[in-house]
Amino acid sequence: MTSPARTPIFLYGLLVIVALAIATDSATSQTGTGSAAPSGGRTSAAASDIQRGEYLARAGDCIACHTVRGGEPFAGGLAMATRFGTLFTPNITPDPETGIGRWREEDFWQAMHLGRMPSGQPYYPAFPYDNYTRVSRADVDAIFAYLKSIKPVRRKNRAHEMAFPYNQRALLNGWRALYFEPGEFEPAATQSAEWNRGAYLVQGLGHCDACHTGRNFLGATRRADPFAGGVMPVQEWYAPSLTSSGEAGLGQWEIDDLVAFLHSGVSRRGAAYGPMAQVIFDGLQYLSEPDVRAMAVYLKSLVPRGAAESPTQLRITEQQGKELFERGAAVYERWCVDCHLRDGKGIPPAYPPLAGNQSITMDSAVNPVRMVMFGGFPPVTAKNRRPYGMPPFAQALSDDDIASVVTYIRQAWGNRSLAVSATDVGRYRSIPLEQ
Repeated sequence: MTSPARTPIFLYGLLVIVALAIATDSATSQTGTGSAAPSGGRTSAAASDIQRGEYLARAGDCIACHTVRGGEPFAGGLAMATRFGTLFTPNITPDPETGIGRWREEDFWQAMHLGRMPSGQPYYPAFPYDNYTRVSRADVDAIFAYLKSIKPVRRKNRAHEMAFPYNQRALLNGWRALYFEPGEFEPAATQSAEWNRGAYLVQGLGHCDACHTGRNFLGATRRADPFAGGVMPVQEWYAPSLTSSGEAGLGQWEIDDLVAFLHSGVSRRGAAYGPMAQVIFDGLQYLSEPDVRAMAVYLKSLVPRGAAESPTQLRITEQQGKELFERGAAVYERWCVDCHLRDGKGIPPAYPPLAGNQSITMDSAVNPVRMVMFGGFPPVTAKNRRPYGMPPFAQALSDDDIASVVTYIRQAWGNRSLAVSATDVGRYRSIPLEQ
């Protein structure tokens, strides 16, 4: 339900989008819409182009969205729940009837660079073309060559299930006029080649800001606060700020630790769980060491800013916080001390430290709450073939128990962060791990 305070803003925004959509749709109808029919484009590609395209597709983590669990790679069909309805990812195998088998290079470039179908219709921005527009033409062509080389799968695309008015695709032209600016990446003359390579990967194929930047009420990333962190809609994981020393705190990480984290999923500073673990499993582990290091160099250089807004959490009294802490100490002693030790230093990288761990102490407690509830594993990678995981405790611990132990680890060993209420825990217990 839309709150009374936000209704006028929403209606105003919608009216603006409608007006822009009418104007933009009129303009695009007079330009070329592309063609899905076979034409004189390249019919074969060099093995080197295909190999490079596979590498770049890994960098873009294409397989994560275009593959359902247990399904054929890149055959689409993955449901992506949003606040506006459910989208289903398309088949991007080279099947001529249900995939991209009839596409030309120009059609694929138009999709990646302009966010439009061969027919000229706009894609929903769950497809991160606002990032992919920065990718060079040569790299886009290489990805297309790779996708054209894989096994074709006949799997019909499923229609989106969007609520009104978001099912009116023409309105996307208005959204694009407000929030989308196409353009390839431009290297910064004052920065090193390594920094520029990292920026190209992070801003483009990596589309890191799609999660690590907050979004407005129309689902657009907040350009004024890039990488400042935000809640991932519907999934309810919190992607921490990459610019705040109080959250991901990359300014305090050594480059080698950040490279290890991105490449293997574990480091001396912590381990990747949740959505980030999948990003590393599907994509980052396959990148070269120089490319991962370049990304780390760029990420370390981000200008420090304040953290984005956190999910609403219930504020509790000082006495309630004291009681939670004391109860949490007992829960920790029974369930957690064997792996994370009494001093909270853990046994990294197998068992991450909790003392001084900023993923534990940042304002939002959603991630540690979900980890205690549902457990998880870092990704299996070439550099970490047998990851140590955390078992789920949702079946063994009550909401009060989880609230108390999370409060304890956020306030013990010199950690300083707010207590967590059982009400907050109960909210996250009802949210499924996968959407």
